[in-house]
Amino acid sequence: MNKKIDKNFEEALSRLEEISELLEDQNTPLEDSIKLFEEGIQLKDFCEEKLKSAKLKIDKIIKKNKELSSEEF
Repeated sequence: MNKKIDKNFEEALSRLEEISELLEDQNTPLEDSIKLFEEGIQLKDFCEEKLKSAKLKIDKIIKKNKELSSEEF
């Protein structure tokens, strides 16, 4: 199930929070939990890519200004 995510970073992060709450709920059926977990993994990967891309853009801007001092967040 490798479908394209039609969300921006903020929407994806918000959905991840919803999924987390649903997975913590003991009333969520097992089959639903598995589907939610799979969706959560895809959203996590999407968010990580967005963050990585943003960091590269920031590094490029800083380097362009000749003050490259990238720090870990």
